[in-house]
Amino acid sequence: MKEFQIETAQNVAIHQNAAPLLDRMVGYIIDSCVIFFYGFAAIMLLMALDLDFRDAWAIYLLISLPAFLYYVLLETFWDGLTVGKFVAKTRVVKLDGSKAGFANYFVRWILRIVDVVLTSGALAVVTILIKGNGQRLGDIAAGTTVVSEKRKISIDDTILKDIAPNYIAKYPQVTLFSDSEMQTIKNLYDQAIKERQHNVINKLYDRIVTVMQIEPNEKPIDFINTVIKDYNYYTQNM
Repeated sequence: MKEFQIETAQNVAIHQNAAPLLDRMVGYIIDSCVIFFYGFAAIMLLMALDLDFRDAWAIYLLISLPAFLYYVLLETFWDGLTVGKFVAKTRVVKLDGSKAGFANYFVRWILRIVDVVLTSGALAVVTILIKGNGQRLGDIAAGTTVVSEKRKISIDDTILKDIAPNYIAKYPQVTLFSDSEMQTIKNLYDQAIKERQHNVINKLYDRIVTVMQIEPNEKPIDFINTVIKDYNYYTQNM
């Protein structure tokens, strides 16, 4: 699953997980099955009604219209989802991460004829692989992308932090924090380290010191790291 970063008009960085090609293919197969069975059911219905040939064709064209407009209708009224996308946990959004509108869905639906239907999906696959941010030709024109809504969870997303067997804790006051509060501290700390946001480190330091009512002699970045380790020490040995 590839992650790409976009910048909003307010210069806020948003990280999006581009939907894996396999997930998009699974969603496409499911959607194709839904459309096929809908069309098959429509034909069976017309055969059961035993209508005149010309009347039957007119009615078939009418009732098959939802299948023809399947993608644009569902994505518009289901906030970027189709049955296949719902199952595969993917969604169409604008490239800035906001909700797409009818115009966006319509453009990508029209261009589906080129990069999916006429080329049997080959052009879509190549474009997605080259772009790397979940965009096929229709998405590029519509300013959209398809993102994965599957949550990636790793050991780094938890409070857990490796501590040595002979580790000696410094601040018993860390037990004043709850698990959820310490998780927030760790998330903010890890993100600030990654993005080199020293102002966040300093604000976090000030807040922790205020709650714990201590005067540490460590640098803010070292102090917060110690607090996280101490919390692990005390909670694992309680």
